[in-house]
Amino acid sequence: MIYINQFFSNVSKNLRKLYLNSNIYDRKISKKITNNFNYKPSPHLLSSLVKYQKKRFKIDVSSISNLNSKNLDKKEFYKFNSFNWFLSLDLKSEKDAIQSLISQWIQINGKFNSKSWNFNLTAKRIIAWLSCHSLTFEKSSEKYKLIFNKIIQKQANHLISEIDKTQQIENKITGCAAIILVGLCYKNQTYLDFGLESLKKITKMSLDNSGFPRSRNTKQLIFYLKYFILIREWYKESQNQIPEYVDETIFYLGQAYAFMWQNVNSDLLFNGNTNSDNVDFDNYLKRLGYKFKNDHHDYGGYIILKDKNTLLTMDVGSTPNIKYTQDYQSGALSFEIIRKGKKLISNCGYYNKINKKLNQISRSTASQSTLTIDDHSSCRINGLSLIDRGLKIIKKETVFEKNYWKINAAHDGYSRNYGSIHERKIEFYPEKMKFIGIDKIIKKKKYNYKFDIRFHFEPTIKLMKTQDNKTILIELADEGWRFTCEDFEINIDNGLYFGNKNSYTENQNIFISGVINHQIENINWEIAKI
Repeated sequence: MIYINQFFSNVSKNLRKLYLNSNIYDRKISKKITNNFNYKPSPHLLSSLVKYQKKRFKIDVSSISNLNSKNLDKKEFYKFNSFNWFLSLDLKSEKDAIQSLISQWIQINGKFNSKSWNFNLTAKRIIAWLSCHSLTFEKSSEKYKLIFNKIIQKQANHLISEIDKTQQIENKITGCAAIILVGLCYKNQTYLDFGLESLKKITKMSLDNSGFPRSRNTKQLIFYLKYFILIREWYKESQNQIPEYVDETIFYLGQAYAFMWQNVNSDLLFNGNTNSDNVDFDNYLKRLGYKFKNDHHDYGGYIILKDKNTLLTMDVGSTPNIKYTQDYQSGALSFEIIRKGKKLISNCGYYNKINKKLNQISRSTASQSTLTIDDHSSCRINGLSLIDRGLKIIKKETVFEKNYWKINAAHDGYSRNYGSIHERKIEFYPEKMKFIGIDKIIKKKKYNYKFDIRFHFEPTIKLMKTQDNKTILIELADEGWRFTCEDFEINIDNGLYFGNKNSYTENQNIFISGVINHQIENINWEIAKI
């Protein structure tokens, strides 16, 4: 049955390819728009999405011959055909040169082809061409304007045709934004209605009731917020009534953003997140008058407790639905500690670049500051890089007082294979500057097995084991900390840190190891400031 299903799937894909490349499909997406290009969006609204080059460059007619997409590698091809680089052009560049380049592109790519009409690429190109209207459209001939308007509408029709077949949520959001922008620019209600309804459908499916992505991915959260604000600003600038749904979604996304970033001002390395500098986005929000607030301690499956100098956070969320687990990391009950803006305890981050081995390492439980059993993760990843066997949080408790903090939670990720529940309690005593942890393993099966608990550190952190083998000293900036565990062996091990996007470097971790001999085993550890 697997081979039969695969056969029919391949047949269906090949028939789809034939249809997309046919004259029938070309005629379908070539319906004309009668309205003119009216609303001209400000290019600066894209500054949250596109990194502008500080030094802008000019383009002239003589350089056109070098700006074609032939013989480009995949990355360069994508960059060229998205035309986001238009946003870094000097506005004094010759408009004739830009418009000549676009005419050449249309002549070569005016009909669908799978490379240059890739869904996400097409959406970004529409947004770039319309936003850079001072270069791409103004002071052009009537003949050029007709061709330009036709190709914009043709690409938008392609997005409408393909949006339901596109798998990536982020690509769908970009497609909706492009369709809405075409509707605003050409005063076409059909595009506006379709784009907004599609956006509602996508976000209803992929956001939970609090407005947090079901993937529990911070990067996806920020991506959503950026595009919703961009769409809102387009409505506002074009003097169209802002849809209530857009305002409502921004409110909830903004609360989640305040909780995960603005309240923390540091990247928490959970579930696909890496270190990123959101300061520019914060300035963008401030410039446009957006302010978000969130005073909760438990939100989106994370607990964050903090005062002026210390932050304690833990992943206390269940595994999302399988279709939202592409970037999910098996790190339930993993935690991070931040002291005066520096990470004392960290997770290892996420490796998203095309390298299956490194990606799987970064998603393993061993790369998070939590417990593993028999070198197995608490979740299982299938061949499609999705979590097909997840876990549920079965206990959660928080105390946050001036002189006493506590997070206590448990999950069932090791229940199926090992008949065990992992429960973790972390207490913090601010006056003593001491963290006391208890990792409890509750067994239902009689046989014994090995466990490891890892505490990861950023590459700059220095560790040293004392001669009695019972203490490990931690050097964090101008502070010293002491890690102890009386009843089990502790050691220092080397690992890989994926906190910086698409790269890795060596780091160190402290690990407690042992064998579970009792039905209920308590592993006690302590991190105290020296």
